[in-house]
Amino acid sequence: MSNNKRISLVAGSYERFIWGFTLNPKKQTLTPLFSYPSHLSLIKTLAVSGSVVASGGSDDTIHLYNLSAASSLGSLNQHSSTVNALSFYAPPDLPYPRNLISADADGNLCIFDADGFVHLKTLSVHRKGVNDLALHPSGKLALTVGRDHCLAMVNLVRGRRSFCCRLDKEATLVRYDASGDTFFMATEEIVSVHQAEDARLLFELQCPKRVLCAATARNGLLYTGGEDRNITAWDINSGKVAYCMEEAHTARIKGIVVLTDSDGATGSDDPYLVASASSDGTIRVWDVRMAATEKPNPLAECKTQARLTCLAGSCMKFKQSQAGKGNPEVEDQMIEG
Repeated sequence: MSNNKRISLVAGSYERFIWGFTLNPKKQTLTPLFSYPSHLSLIKTLAVSGSVVASGGSDDTIHLYNLSAASSLGSLNQHSSTVNALSFYAPPDLPYPRNLISADADGNLCIFDADGFVHLKTLSVHRKGVNDLALHPSGKLALTVGRDHCLAMVNLVRGRRSFCCRLDKEATLVRYDASGDTFFMATEEIVSVHQAEDARLLFELQCPKRVLCAATARNGLLYTGGEDRNITAWDINSGKVAYCMEEAHTARIKGIVVLTDSDGATGSDDPYLVASASSDGTIRVWDVRMAATEKPNPLAECKTQARLTCLAGSCMKFKQSQAGKGNPEVEDQMIEG
């Protein structure tokens, strides 16, 4: 019985195109899957879970795709303003998502059942637009930050907002760590690290310029990117920089995805593949084990000639009993984005 790994990346752009790629780390290539003008205007956000992709845009619409078949699954039209944030919840024991959560520029949050993408509920969470949302690994809670300078917590089981507090400044990004014990908020060039249980501030990470994207890894690192054009790995236990890949792109970085090593050769879950997308239209994949070198080179690269706005990805493991016979069975999956 053999294991095969499929790594996919999806990018959105100002030009309303969505781009799909598969990554072959051994051949060091990014192979285009599709390029499609899916929205009427710019794409703001993406989410990937297994082979299912969701994109949200300023045309107030969520579009759904089957990544494996490179085909459309339809659209969702519950929002009446720009869709600013999307996130799937996929239980660890399932090879497909259970729920899709979306948030818009009117301050609303929508909950969908991913089986048929049935709309379950719409909640008014913020007085102004939602900038970002983060799902707890349990799938029971979501954090949102909005233009009303507030942080809110939503109980997804009961379908109501359970907590809201005023922030000193408007946060544009929020993320949970892999365990769900800690969360992060980005405000301009500062990333604050908080205890998830009581939102207590643990420490702050000072970046050179405004942070536009972030991704957490299972080994206790937080990757940030933005207007400084660097990819910085922070140790979230100490608050110090673990390493930094300077000038990773020629323009600001709009998306970072962590892809983890799942070959089991070392017995470690430390991630070594990180993908980044820039507004200069370039997608690059990095082997961060080479970050200690003076100027690491990307493992793979693709130039889309578009102004990219967001990036998402998935890494799935397939199990096949007889080579070349039958359909592969999904054994496991890991998603970051």
